[in-house]
Amino acid sequence: MPDTDRLKQIEQFLTDTGWVSPPFSVTFLAAGEYNANYLIESSARQYVLRINHGSQLGLGDDQIAYEYQVLTALADSGVTPKPLACHPRPDPLGGGALLMEFIPGRPLDYCRDLKKAAHVFARIHTVSVPDSLIVQADPVTAIAQESHGLLHRFADHPLKKEQEQILSYHDTVQALAVETRPLFESEPLCLVNTEVNSGNFLISPDRACLVDWEKAVLSCRYQDLGHFMVPTTTLWKTDTVLSREDRHLFLACYHQQACPDIPLDEVMEKSRVMEKTILLRALSWCFMAWYEYTQTDRPIQNPDTFVKIQQYLSDIPWILNCVT
Repeated sequence: MPDTDRLKQIEQFLTDTGWVSPPFSVTFLAAGEYNANYLIESSARQYVLRINHGSQLGLGDDQIAYEYQVLTALADSGVTPKPLACHPRPDPLGGGALLMEFIPGRPLDYCRDLKKAAHVFARIHTVSVPDSLIVQADPVTAIAQESHGLLHRFADHPLKKEQEQILSYHDTVQALAVETRPLFESEPLCLVNTEVNSGNFLISPDRACLVDWEKAVLSCRYQDLGHFMVPTTTLWKTDTVLSREDRHLFLACYHQQACPDIPLDEVMEKSRVMEKTILLRALSWCFMAWYEYTQTDRPIQNPDTFVKIQQYLSDIPWILNCVT
């Protein structure tokens, strides 16, 4: 929780930039692994100020400007927050800043909101987007390469047994990349979020939205579909593992709205490939983040996140057997 001085610093920044007209209040809203979010309330409306503290895409100080570009491309989708202003440099808040629309809502409930999630993805994946964003045209290979980097980021990482288990699965995914490359060679690219846990959805009676666009890329739709269904995602904020029937309902709803010209069986097959691939990335990130949490002065430390990291790393075989 930020102290009073931090809130006053943010208030002064918003006043100096003219982004929000006084009077207004600033309160802490939530923090992810690489960003902190603040609720700004004035008499006219509510906003979210997002301050960046790191980049999963290796963009450094350009991270928040990249996210602003993504949200601008999605502005007409109706299912993402509208961006309002961007300050790309870290001064004076210690990280780039993004002001955007505040969207009220609760996290997604896998038992009752699968159709709403399908609608959100259908809207996002059918938006025309610029080609200036990061491209992952061969998603299985790209994720395997990213995961390999995460697994070797810290040479003195003490969890050698877990590293060996994940590296063994990495070999499996590399073979899968070669085997399935023809499936994705002619796949049209769309904008995908790549981080679609239930906490990044905001559900209200009249609207369903997806927030947190820091790691978006141009890739195939199946990155999001597979990521949404895989157990490392559903268990991140809940105790849910989707059943075969749940997966079919979600994909059938998405298929009807987003790509009815593609056979549903093809949608299901490609999503399954990406589920297997996303498991590798999820475990590799947990392995890397465990080191950051225990061996470094990480800027943002979330106790709930560390509990999940430990949980996943303690039962790698079970996680890998969830998707066959």
